[in-house]
Amino acid sequence: MDLRVPPPPGQLPGDPENKCEAIIHIHSPGVWDVGDPNYPRGLFDHTLPLLLLQLCIVFTLTQSLYLLIKPARMPRIVAELLAGIILGPTVLGQIPGFTDKIFPPKGHVYLDLLSKIGYIFFIFLSGVKMDPTLVLKCGRKAWTIGVLAVVLPFAVFSNFSAQLTNYPSIHRYRRVAIKSIFSIQFLSSFPVTAYLLVDLKIINSELGRLALAAGLVSDLLSNAGSSYFSYVKIATSSVLPVMSVQAFVLTFGAFAFIFSIVRPLTAWIIKRTPEGKPVDTAFVVLLSFFVFFAVVVTDNVGLSYQYGPFMLGLMIPDGPPLGSTLVEKLDTIVTGLMAPLFLTYCGLKVNLVELYDLYFVIVVLVTISLSLMVKYMAVFFPSLACNVPPKDALSLALMMNTQGIVQMSFYYNNIINQTFDAETFSMLTSSVLITAAGTHLLVGLLYDHSSTYSGYRKRNIENSSATSELRVLSCIHRPEDVLAAKRLLDSSFPSKESPLSVYALHMVELVGQATPLLIDHQLGQKHSSRVSNSRSQKIVDMFQSFELQHAESATVQFFTAISMPRFMHHDICSLAFDKLVSFIILPFQRKWNNQGRMISDNPVVRTINTNVLDMAPCSVGILIDRHKIRKQVGTVGSAYRVAVVFMGGPDDREALSYGRRMCGSPGGGVQLTVFRFVTLNPSEMGESQWDAVLDAEILKSVRLLGQQQDNVAYREERVADGAESALIIHAMEGVFDLIIVGRRHKADLTQLSGLTEWNDLPELGPIGDMLAAADISAPVSVLVVQQQSMKNSK
Repeated sequence: MDLRVPPPPGQLPGDPENKCEAIIHIHSPGVWDVGDPNYPRGLFDHTLPLLLLQLCIVFTLTQSLYLLIKPARMPRIVAELLAGIILGPTVLGQIPGFTDKIFPPKGHVYLDLLSKIGYIFFIFLSGVKMDPTLVLKCGRKAWTIGVLAVVLPFAVFSNFSAQLTNYPSIHRYRRVAIKSIFSIQFLSSFPVTAYLLVDLKIINSELGRLALAAGLVSDLLSNAGSSYFSYVKIATSSVLPVMSVQAFVLTFGAFAFIFSIVRPLTAWIIKRTPEGKPVDTAFVVLLSFFVFFAVVVTDNVGLSYQYGPFMLGLMIPDGPPLGSTLVEKLDTIVTGLMAPLFLTYCGLKVNLVELYDLYFVIVVLVTISLSLMVKYMAVFFPSLACNVPPKDALSLALMMNTQGIVQMSFYYNNIINQTFDAETFSMLTSSVLITAAGTHLLVGLLYDHSSTYSGYRKRNIENSSATSELRVLSCIHRPEDVLAAKRLLDSSFPSKESPLSVYALHMVELVGQATPLLIDHQLGQKHSSRVSNSRSQKIVDMFQSFELQHAESATVQFFTAISMPRFMHHDICSLAFDKLVSFIILPFQRKWNNQGRMISDNPVVRTINTNVLDMAPCSVGILIDRHKIRKQVGTVGSAYRVAVVFMGGPDDREALSYGRRMCGSPGGGVQLTVFRFVTLNPSEMGESQWDAVLDAEILKSVRLLGQQQDNVAYREERVADGAESALIIHAMEGVFDLIIVGRRHKADLTQLSGLTEWNDLPELGPIGDMLAAADISAPVSVLVVQQQSMKNSK
């Protein structure tokens, strides 16, 4: 060979037999570049443009499918798997040239790498969001269901696996696949269950908490069992026993490194991070490198590569500051982009057109069906034994055994290792799609969380005796909410004859963890987050001062709910339901400063209030507080002036009942004035006959109370329309400290005609909306009351 002549591309000089791999062209020189004629000219011959085109096609199709199936209450995983199946050989792959041009074999390398990285960080973040110490705090019910959900299927699967693998009609090389299917079905996935509960919006319900607790127990137990049997398999199948010892030593060393190095490192990072501040980005990058290190170690010792990132995630404390920062930095791109790509990429490998061995396909389907039935029964019957209602037990069985991205990762690893062939993988992927869709639909039909907290027992102020204990749930988002609630409770003037029981609930946003918590401070419970602990302790101290001030007439119990804002209403309603509360106090979303200017308007708080109004098991009051600086209620020479606007109906009666209870003591310091608005023509009152009787009864009691006590006054205002009512109500703003109004009224009420058309805040009703206007600068607070909605009245 003439060395003066350049060798052909891909051939080393001086050796015609010595070939090197062809150069990979990443970037396209552009459509106008003429360059070297030997340089590839097609757009799809370059790696980066091809990858970007593939990503655009994948996510456009995925989002389009999700928009189509979302009205049918299908989960996103269905759209992601369907997108892959459509783009694969099952549908579009049948078009000549589509696969070779858009998804050629060389292009799969980069999709495979990107999707695997996405899944690695998904399982890492799942570990970060989990708190393994909660396993020790799970109740007996969760432990019983969680343990039996693993032990019973394992015992049955071992028997089934032995019988099917010895079945003569199944070829020997396929028997390994049957064993692998049973071993994967044995596993339980906490992340999949948690995402299902979030998607169904029941993660904060009692059933959702039970599913999370039992799922956490079964997940850790099944993963520990899987690791143990993996080592047993290595020890029994190795030619040299030293290989199993080496694998065990390497794994133990890796986990010892994670525990002895990474755990102290995370503690040091948390210690040097100022309270309330996020962790430095450099530490996030450092921990991301540790994720890849954990993958390499566990993959090289014979375990599945996902165990390393999962264990690393468990070692990192959940919640702020470190866990929340990792989730904030990584969760969007991982769960929104890279992890869904993994599912779609698995769908690309599904081929439902070419199924040759139909007998084995049937065997695989029977195996999956038997496995699911056994797992469902392993949860359903223990749940019944733990006194879970049958419908909830069935929902729990479906939720704990749903399938998703974790199962798909094990199926994908087996097809890469050639344990599964294309037919087996196609059937298993289809089973994940059908199981995920079916579980979502069935649980949505079985579990009606909208009526979970409704009841037949009357729990309101109107039907409570004036001498009975009034149970109130006060919800707190910020410290200033405590001042407003404390001021209202102080003005209620609890006494020995009319005691008050207050349940204070501090709402904390769930960040950096998967499991919502409801902490009972009476039991000495604490949360690992120093930030939430310090904030809650300040609020606890403020309520304790109220309890000390009313030592013989009021009691306070304090709770902290750590959950996602969109599910906080479940915590509120659940606690109110469990504690037999009669009245819930919710803070209003708008806040004013000392000059009467509105400084904040939180839409998240508004959404929470609206959901509580729809689902509350008792009466609800939204407190609009404008007393930024106010003199103490009940001091000598001061009178807390309260007005009740009464137009008729259950909500107005509830408002009047609370006002009547506030002035129960003549010397208590509350001056109550009841304004009853009536039309010029009494025949146009618009009330039902029963409501008219109840209204007359409570007004009669108030007039009688006014004759006995000087601090109660009753006035009637005759109005022709809503405009006259608005003028009278606005005149109260500069006279009274608190105005109590009902939320709902009859649509054709003459006293409110013309006001409903300008209602910007329907959750407050027409009067509450008018008094919550941002431009009102008078120091008047407003309590908008809604009486309990009875289940049999809906």
